[in-house]
Amino acid sequence: MTLSEVIEKYYVNQNYNCAETLLHAANEYYDLQISEADMKMMAGFGGGMFVGSTCGAMVGCIAALSKMVIHTKAHEELDTIRPLIQAYQRNFKQILGATQCVELKPKYNTTAKRCLPTCLMAGQALEKTLEEIKKEEE
Repeated sequence: MTLSEVIEKYYVNQNYNCAETLLHAANEYYDLQISEADMKMMAGFGGGMFVGSTCGAMVGCIAALSKMVIHTKAHEELDTIRPLIQAYQRNFKQILGATQCVELKPKYNTTAKRCLPTCLMAGQALEKTLEEIKKEEE
């Protein structure tokens, strides 16, 4: 299964919001071993925290990236986490054109698919970021 297929499974078939979807999908796809109980922390980030703020799909991906690289806490690993999250935000904005839900929703949300296109593109930004990091490490 591709990451896009896993995203679609959680968003369409299991009806999670954008933030929940991206963390669930990344958890499954990258085997992050986040518990189902811990996934509930993402519920309040959907719809830009329900006020159109930072896209929940972006937040879900940033949570996944944080889980992938942080061993202790962010302040002890700034040299790792800062450029990674900056790269992800750059890639997200490059692919989607904005980072705020209030700007993204009119462009990508439809009655039939809701925010699935946004979720899929957030996943593309995640994969692009991880590919870039991998190339830098080689």
